[in-house]
Amino acid sequence: MSLPPDFQFSQASLQDYVDCPRRFQLRYLLRVDWPAIEAEPALESERHLQQGNAFHRLVHQHTLGIPEERLLDAVADEDLRRWWYNYLTLPPADLPTTRYPEVVLSAPLGGYRLVAKYDLVAVDAGQRITVVDWKTYRKRPRLKWLGERLQTRVYPYLLVQAGTHLNAGLPLQPEQVAMIYWYANFPGMPERLPYDAARYEADGAYLASLVEEIEGEVERLGEADFPLTFQERRCNYCPYRSLCRRGAQAGAIEEIEEELDVSDDFDISLDLEQIAEIEY
Repeated sequence: MSLPPDFQFSQASLQDYVDCPRRFQLRYLLRVDWPAIEAEPALESERHLQQGNAFHRLVHQHTLGIPEERLLDAVADEDLRRWWYNYLTLPPADLPTTRYPEVVLSAPLGGYRLVAKYDLVAVDAGQRITVVDWKTYRKRPRLKWLGERLQTRVYPYLLVQAGTHLNAGLPLQPEQVAMIYWYANFPGMPERLPYDAARYEADGAYLASLVEEIEGEVERLGEADFPLTFQERRCNYCPYRSLCRRGAQAGAIEEIEEELDVSDDFDISLDLEQIAEIEY
């Protein structure tokens, strides 16, 4: 058995593999639709997903030129109105003025394709280019946690690889790239991550090694089960936990983002942080 030749990797699929190879297999190779909810209470978890999706849509429409007053008229949710106010009053500072919302980029990676959908790419052609990712976390993550996320590695790397057309046809240098995580609940505390040639080379090597490892696992195991994560707390927030006999009860949503800033050895990957990849 081998990966389909048209298989596309993303930060989400690579993060799933790093978190739990079995989850990657179930979600992306076998495409198992398992009904378990990811967090309790279910309604609150679903509401937060919908709010995040709605916020991304508002910012997208605003970047395209729709007046803020017209957009505000359609916002009834209290949290969403607060996020929207935070965005209007404390947006990311010093962004280049040429802006491309919802950009999709793709480049070869180990015989396959690496794909990413960016919330916003702001460009000063030939000078600098900034990736902005909107986050609606209830807690502000630790820098160490962010730095280890596949999104932090994939987005700037792929931009250098495939963003020439956004830069007036000029090749991008890693030092021209920066990434900003902007938090709707903490608008005055964005996280700015600069990029450089050393990180670019390291990210390219790491991503290529991940793809090679996945390809090797597929060929070695075929349709046999991929390994489960050793960090079983991750299973509390995984929709496949009952299928893998790792429990039937979902973890509490309040505990999810507690892990973002109190634990050095635990990591989770929920759909709420993959909202940027949702097609509107």
